Amino acid sequence: MSETIRTKNPLGYQPIGRLLMRFAIPSVVSMLVNALYNIVDQIFIGQGVGYLGNAATTVVFPLMTIILAVGTMLGAGGSAYAAIKLGEKDEDEAENTLGNQFLMLVIIGIFITVVGYVFLTPILNLFGATPQNMAYSKQYASIILFGTTFNLLGIGLSNMARTDGSPNVAMYSMLVGAVLNTVLDPFYIFVLHWGVKGAAIATVTSQVIGAVILVYYFTRKGNLRLKKEHMKLKPKLCLTIFNLGISSCITQTAATIMQIVMNNSLVIYGNMTTTGGDVALSAMGIVLKVSMIITSVCVGIGIGAQPILGFNKGAKQPKRIKATYKRAALIATLTSIGGWILCVSFPSVILSLFGKENAVFTEFAIKCMRTYMFGIFCAGFQITATSYFQATGQPLKASILSMMRQLILLIPLLIVLPMFMGLDGILYAGPIADITSGIVVFCFISHEMKKLDKQIAMETEEELGVFSDTMTA
Repeated sequence: MSETIRTKNPLGYQPIGRLLMRFAIPSVVSMLVNALYNIVDQIFIGQGVGYLGNAATTVVFPLMTIILAVGTMLGAGGSAYAAIKLGEKDEDEAENTLGNQFLMLVIIGIFITVVGYVFLTPILNLFGATPQNMAYSKQYASIILFGTTFNLLGIGLSNMARTDGSPNVAMYSMLVGAVLNTVLDPFYIFVLHWGVKGAAIATVTSQVIGAVILVYYFTRKGNLRLKKEHMKLKPKLCLTIFNLGISSCITQTAATIMQIVMNNSLVIYGNMTTTGGDVALSAMGIVLKVSMIITSVCVGIGIGAQPILGFNKGAKQPKRIKATYKRAALIATLTSIGGWILCVSFPSVILSLFGKENAVFTEFAIKCMRTYMFGIFCAGFQITATSYFQATGQPLKASILSMMRQLILLIPLLIVLPMFMGLDGILYAGPIADITSGIVVFCFISHEMKKLDKQIAMETEEELGVFSDTMTA
């Protein structure tokens, strides 16, 4: 164990603003890069293949979300527990967590790949594939599945690198992959004419490079190290990682279910109108990817705050916990409001990046962006609130909030509203779910801040009592 860990950890004493910048900026860059993998593919596929190619990436998107769900669960759960243990000065348990996390990422990655190949066609049918886009969907999905283990390692270990005090390593691993993906995409699509298949190969190549960088860091450079003696699965430790990360998994799993329901609804109700199912599928796919850019910034801020929150939870410093959440929530909320203004005000400019299609596509895509994303201004403080409960060891509350928007509200709305409003019902489901869940989350986090205020007041009274006793003596 490096002596760096044994010294006083800056998470417990450095100014919150400086710490949040140090951890959140690399986290935001990492999350943006992860989102840009899909955005870049969508842009180049739109320019080189057309809306059927983009419809195929929308069909495969639930599969990519499942992979993200697993990686985020193990990454967030492992890093949250490791941060708490480091705050308690239990460095050996933190390294055990890293080893168990790594092994689970590899095992589950191989499992998803095998199951995906065996059941590829029925999976794509479930995700909303049509006869027109099935060939493209198979090309894209089969290659994405091949890179599953590397993708999981990149997501999971980047979370642990932040807890290890090296947020820049997490950022660089993602940034190198994103730059490589951006360079390879046009080469494979326009020069080699590989189309959708080329975009998928570029993505997987980038994920492999990112995973290699992180594995090298934890075997050669990190304060926490990957060691053989720590790569023995411990059921109790694995369960703890699952419990702390389950809210992140629920968020992504709910997103997967939502995407499956939405994809099928878009095809069914789109075919009932002049818009058409494939056009509706492609347009909503683009809108969801743009939405992901905004929420990725907020998630990055929440992830960046987690090591600070977790350490100070273990170190019993409520003042620093409250200050960290308030600062993170403010920045995330301003970000979501800024993204909302851009999407509502300039949809045609944003959509033009993804290729110029026919008038029907453009008209529906603009309407889709303005309507579906109307409530995204609520996203900032909701996402950071879930991160707060996760980092402070409150998985039940984090899980409830994770389920609120998509599983409890959005999915039922996507099923019910189109029965009365047709295709428009799918669009209006978004803002109704966003604003309603925002109100619920606000109630949860307000109650939590009051609890912290009581802890701070008790701490102040104790300090004053000690001071008084000292003066009397």
